Amino acid sequence: MTDHQHGTTAPVPDHAHGTGHGHHHDSAHMDWDALAAHLEGEAEFQTPLLEQATAWLRDLLTRSAGPGPDAVGRVLDVGSGPGVTSCLLAHAFPRAEIVAVDPTEALLERARERAARLGLGDRFRTQVAELPDAIDGIGDADLIWSSKALHHVGDQAAAVAALARRLRPGGLLVVSEGGLAPRMLPRDFGIGRPGFQTRLDAVQDDWFVRMRATLPGARAVVEDWPAILTSAGLRSPLSRSFLLDLPAPLDPAQRAQVTRQLSRFAEVIGDGLDEEDRATLARLLDPTDPAGIDHRRDLFWLSAQTFHTARAA
Repeated sequence: MTDHQHGTTAPVPDHAHGTGHGHHHDSAHMDWDALAAHLEGEAEFQTPLLEQATAWLRDLLTRSAGPGPDAVGRVLDVGSGPGVTSCLLAHAFPRAEIVAVDPTEALLERARERAARLGLGDRFRTQVAELPDAIDGIGDADLIWSSKALHHVGDQAAAVAALARRLRPGGLLVVSEGGLAPRMLPRDFGIGRPGFQTRLDAVQDDWFVRMRATLPGARAVVEDWPAILTSAGLRSPLSRSFLLDLPAPLDPAQRAQVTRQLSRFAEVIGDGLDEEDRATLARLLDPTDPAGIDHRRDLFWLSAQTFHTARAA
């Protein structure tokens, strides 16, 4: 799963860690083939929400004094992972060069393959670079998108300021950090104690605090993203949240993705649950259990992701 309210929308730490941002901490021990498939599936699951966000950006650029969507010449997706969002940005801004930026070549290879399948190869580029040290080497852009990346950087405000310096005049910086934790089952779904998901949230929050404390140069910051953006010299901050609302019953592909995300939670931080909640999670993940995810008619998905934007002078 991913770190929901701290950036991703699934109730589990994202790939322990990063969708192209932060996973460098233990990259020597990662199974990148398996992890890339996990990240790609997660982003594809979120595509309806991401399409709403990219359409909003197009509208902002159309209505504002910026370059306009058809005049956007270069877009950076910083922390791109396997490039699902990068390709959505390519569709939203059809005249732009799209650059997927990530510290992990294995994920960028996946991004290039996706772009080629979608016919985007002539204007799709990748660049190996890691927040925050290599920001100055990624070049300038009319639009910079960074989703669920900055919480893996010790000094988030400094990283925002570095990204802001890469904006062309009138360009937009878009940061997605935060939202609402997902819900997928009723408060009382018939096994274990009611309120299971709120306890998953608490374990996730504890994990997030520990993760942040281990980052090089970690600095506490009030997570007021509009204020962080304006402190970096940008203007006209705006925030917008989008829902991913998948009503019950989920289809088989959606159900499988929820199972993968819960499995990831169990693998990475499941030990933080008490014995009863670990047993509940095991039952949910058991394909032979009638109360498990595979058989539940009440399984749904509702989450929100928040996007913060501001403009260069």
